[in-house]
Amino acid sequence: MDSLITAAARALAAGDPLGALNRVALRDDAPALALRGIAMAQLGDFVRAKALVRSAARAFGPKEAVARARCVVAEAEIALVSRDLGWPAKALDAARATLEAHGDRVNAAHARYLQVRRLLLIGHLDEAERLLAELDPTPFPPALRAAHELVVAGVALRRIRTGTARVALARAELAARHAGIPALTAEVESTFLALSTPAARLFARGEERPLMLEEVEALFASRALVVDACRHIVRDAGTAVSLATRPVLFALARALGEAWPADVSRDTLVAQAFRGKLADESHRARLRVEVGRLRKVLRTLAGVSATKRGFALVPHRAHEVVVLMRPVEEKHAAVLALLADGESWSSSALALALGASQRTVQRALDSLATAGKVRSFGRARALRWMTPPVPGFATILLLSASLPSD
Repeated sequence: MDSLITAAARALAAGDPLGALNRVALRDDAPALALRGIAMAQLGDFVRAKALVRSAARAFGPKEAVARARCVVAEAEIALVSRDLGWPAKALDAARATLEAHGDRVNAAHARYLQVRRLLLIGHLDEAERLLAELDPTPFPPALRAAHELVVAGVALRRIRTGTARVALARAELAARHAGIPALTAEVESTFLALSTPAARLFARGEERPLMLEEVEALFASRALVVDACRHIVRDAGTAVSLATRPVLFALARALGEAWPADVSRDTLVAQAFRGKLADESHRARLRVEVGRLRKVLRTLAGVSATKRGFALVPHRAHEVVVLMRPVEEKHAAVLALLADGESWSSSALALALGASQRTVQRALDSLATAGKVRSFGRARALRWMTPPVPGFATILLLSASLPSD
């Protein structure tokens, strides 16, 4: 490797893409193409970056397996940053295996972190934790140790384990400072914000107040029955029941939770569950059926008793019933929560992360765009969506995650 290539690589490692380009911008050999691609990615031109990295991979000969594998890893990172989550994970895993076989442990570990970060984005926390447990960050350079701790913190935040997240972020901050890369330090500081801004609102006995993520964690461990309107779950300290795919039952549970310890009239429940329809005999009959279903799914947590005017929630073990609400009430809050990271997303990546159809996501984006809450740029398959972060709120509770019992 010649001196210019070495100097450009060092500049990129230090987060200086312009310094790297000054050394290799006019060169078209394979190492220079790869470094130019990484530099363009650091500057935010992901389309050009991907093209350069692919050209570098083709330019490397068949005997240069390690160099080609590094190009695959670089392309996967560009795809991750540009929120193109549909890239082939098998190709990245094959590249990681090649790097490990040739003793390039640092780049092999980097490939593994890219896999984990993708799993984290799409809410596959169990698999992300399993892969993360296979890595020991101790021998890695500071930048990679910071990346490791950021991933640990990301998983912990999704699991609502604030103590683990805070410790990991403190280690990430120290490693980022040693690495001397401003963008890495900024990412750590941005993640810290999730611990210092309200993540939800608590509604109990007619009163409402904001909650930090640490308070949410304490609430989940308390003796309260929590109707979680952020993730559509009803839970106490030992059991969690998801109603994410049963909106009518969750609407009933939320109405009963907000009224507790009082009951809710049948007319009010019909309006809440069936979207404002006037209560006639058919709706009252349907309400009885849905309440019966709610009793069945919540049988381990609470009962639903009939009263003269309606129904009331009766917890089995909990001493109190509370409702945990989104920081901002918005129909398409989950889409906004993903877009709040400040990156540009395609509708297909949003659909993958949300576990929804692309048509459903596109309708949500069109609605949000009409309301001026998101904006798009590009055309056709290059179309991307962005929005500024929701000011003053953390969006952790709106992101997909496995249930504690999963």
